[in-house]
Amino acid sequence: MTSSETNPDSWAGSPAWELLLPAASAPARARGRSLQAALREAVRSGRLLPGTRLPSSRDLAADLGVSRGLITEAYEQLTAEGYLRSGRGAGTWVGDAVRAARSRTHDLAPRSTGARADFVPGTPDVSLFPRAAWASAQRGVLAELPHQELGYPDPRGLPRLRTALAALLARRRGVVADPERLLVVSGVSQATTVLGFVLHARGMREVGVENPGSPQHDSLYAAAGVTTVPLPMDDEGLAIGPLRESGIRSVVTTPAHQFPTGIAYSAPRRAELLDWARSVDGFVLEDDYDGDFRYDRAPVGALQGLDPERVAYAGSVSKSLAPGLRLGWLLVPEALAEDVVERKRTMDLGHPTLDQALFARFLERGDYDRQLRRCQRAYRERRDTLVAALEEHFPGAEVTGIAAGLHVIAALPERYGPQERFLARVGAAGVAVRPVSDYAHARAGDDGGPGVRLVLGYAHLSPARIRDGVRLMARAVSAGRR
Repeated sequence: MTSSETNPDSWAGSPAWELLLPAASAPARARGRSLQAALREAVRSGRLLPGTRLPSSRDLAADLGVSRGLITEAYEQLTAEGYLRSGRGAGTWVGDAVRAARSRTHDLAPRSTGARADFVPGTPDVSLFPRAAWASAQRGVLAELPHQELGYPDPRGLPRLRTALAALLARRRGVVADPERLLVVSGVSQATTVLGFVLHARGMREVGVENPGSPQHDSLYAAAGVTTVPLPMDDEGLAIGPLRESGIRSVVTTPAHQFPTGIAYSAPRRAELLDWARSVDGFVLEDDYDGDFRYDRAPVGALQGLDPERVAYAGSVSKSLAPGLRLGWLLVPEALAEDVVERKRTMDLGHPTLDQALFARFLERGDYDRQLRRCQRAYRERRDTLVAALEEHFPGAEVTGIAAGLHVIAALPERYGPQERFLARVGAAGVAVRPVSDYAHARAGDDGGPGVRLVLGYAHLSPARIRDGVRLMARAVSAGRR
């Protein structure tokens, strides 16, 4: 028997029949739509195969206990959509146009490594998110937000939020913050991509990046048609000689706390970097990803404050509140402002209004300052715990870089190497770590030399888990040396 000869008498025992029963018992006003949706899903899922003959509208109505008119309407609707086919006097059949689609729901969000101890950098402690204060701000916004502000927003962001952000950044980071040149974006990643498109439109096909540095820049700029050029670092920051020799006119930097080396650019190097930008009529793109977190002194002000016409400044709440909020800012030089705003408009027509109004209220009431202080205390304690644990379990280990941010660089004595063997042993013991070499640009390679140099993230770990993780790492290495 072919599929086109399928016996409709077998319908009552089929899986599709079971799918229709709940729809037939739906409330009267929704019963017709429910039956149509159930039949449509039965065809899409493959429960009703192409060529299957359906019962007559009279028979199916009697079997399901519904009116014949509901079944007739359902057959007609799905025939019009192409799910069914019918002919005068020939009955109703499942059409051949539909192909069953497998239902797939994959979660592509980054997840924990599942390691017993995870020192991979870049993750804040999202359990510190201020739920009560955030909920209070949300209730206030929903109660007071004018209806008209739920329309399409200014692509730069709500004036209320840009004004509050400008005041915050001027006060905490020393930037020259004009709300008219400040854009609300969905994190530094979007800020990077927007700038990439604008630079490409201006004829800049290459942008310099720190080496070692953030691995995200390559793909973000590539999406805008811009190639990244790795440039070496020295003890004071980005090396100026190779920068001048590269011929590029824009460069990405993390001057307050370089990732991953952990250094802060020296004052002379900051001045040299700005002199270079002026000499080539170029721009410095400043990523201030964790500039608020300095533990031994007040944070060094942003580079943008020294020359707001040569520096584009980007930051976000990903390290202070939560990455999932997708909320950040971009402050641009006057020469780039119009093009950046237009590119932002064409990308998304503006950031969600409710989120902006909520964050504005959060800033205005001082809640964000309180959150920064809370994170500052927690992260400083965790950094101190990590440094002490390294001193205890890895005698001679050297922690380099300034006391800031969410990670440290740990250089271990040569007796713990070579690095590949060290990484294999701690990995086998369930400890996730990343060497500095992982952040070297692929085109430049790694010249870190012998020994073990690690980038250890700590912000997402409690002090107890930090101590346990370092102890576990030391035991794994000691066991391998016996």
